[in-house]
Amino acid sequence: MLGVAFALLAPGSVSALSIERVVSAGGIEAWLARDKSVPVISVKILFRGSGSAVDPKGKEGLAHLVSGLLDEGAGPLDSQHFRQTLEENAISLRFDAGRDDFSGSLKTLRENREIAFDLLRLALVAPRFDKPAIERIRNQVLTSLAHLENDPDAIAQRIWLRTAFPNHAYGKQRRGTEKSLHAIDAPALRDFARRHLARENLIVGVAGDISPAELGPLLDQTFGALPARPKNKTPLGDAVVKGKGDVTVIEKPIPQSVITFGQIGVKRTDPDYYAAYVMTHLLGGGMGSRLMKEIREKRGLAYYVYSTLQPLDRVGLLMGRLATRNDRAALALELVRAEWKRMAETRVSKTELADAKTYLTGAFPLSLDSTSRVAGVLIAIQKNRLGIDYLTRRNAYIAAVTVEDVARVARRLLKPDVLNVVIVGKPEGLTSPAPATE
Repeated sequence: MLGVAFALLAPGSVSALSIERVVSAGGIEAWLARDKSVPVISVKILFRGSGSAVDPKGKEGLAHLVSGLLDEGAGPLDSQHFRQTLEENAISLRFDAGRDDFSGSLKTLRENREIAFDLLRLALVAPRFDKPAIERIRNQVLTSLAHLENDPDAIAQRIWLRTAFPNHAYGKQRRGTEKSLHAIDAPALRDFARRHLARENLIVGVAGDISPAELGPLLDQTFGALPARPKNKTPLGDAVVKGKGDVTVIEKPIPQSVITFGQIGVKRTDPDYYAAYVMTHLLGGGMGSRLMKEIREKRGLAYYVYSTLQPLDRVGLLMGRLATRNDRAALALELVRAEWKRMAETRVSKTELADAKTYLTGAFPLSLDSTSRVAGVLIAIQKNRLGIDYLTRRNAYIAAVTVEDVARVARRLLKPDVLNVVIVGKPEGLTSPAPATE
């Protein structure tokens, strides 16, 4: 076991958190942040490369449907008894399928750890996929899809991805469609679990009141029966953002225009990641950002406007969003492009940069305020291969970003003429080059 201790500095308090690498007798690895202050254990797991991007053609939504069914009956327990056992023991167990990865979370009282880990084991290695449960969860997803059809934010995001990645899995609907969901049956669900939930692509993060000696055997008991390696059918290639400054309007009879805008960004492994992270915060990451000042504070055009990095496995994105009155949408979009251009051409001040770095370094420790969040950070560090001592170095990376670094990465990334835009509403003075459909 390898341990690294680091201090989390929060206003008025200092607490030490130690990360240990725990390797079971069977060779299964987990990172552990032990905390005995509360008798709670949080576990986060992630299966790399097993998200919705690997859904087969015609069965989009498969990974998402699996994530909703793993805790709906497993082994000898049908859905009712599985859920009842979770409830009686105050255990929280959830799964999710992102675009790149398949993940799960477990939270339990220390005294119930044995049964909690065993329920996680059953869900992963012996899911039942009973027909009543499949139909119930499928109907829940269909209801959710129907709701999202009337959600302007969801529509804008979906259309942006579809137009940016017409020939890549990132352009597919993560939750699937009515047609694709009805094409998914129990054999397809079982096949996904067998192919993608394996030890080789498994990452485990644990935080809370459990020792390395206690965790090791539980790792083998929980994950030892998983297949050794995943069996992905088709490796995904890198994604390329299509379009250069395209504007797509989805007309909806609503009083506001919801605008999603984005372009190529940086991957998490890019040497410019930290400079891009700080630059994006300066551009649209908080109340004092340039976009907020120009669009909300000075002109009152929008209640919110922001920009953020979205580093996916196959492409890095720089995305943003705002909502404004239909008669002000054209002006708001013009100001977004102007701030994109100004950031690329005009250096930020030393004061701007110092304030941004103070916020980004000070806010980070405050985000580690629960065992669940700590376990999630342990997963992210492992996934991105940042090193077990990353948390001792993270703020130094932010602090090292200079005015010149921000200027360089802004020139590299920010291209107003390639900013793809999707608008949902009835924006005055803005139309698509061709009729746009959902």
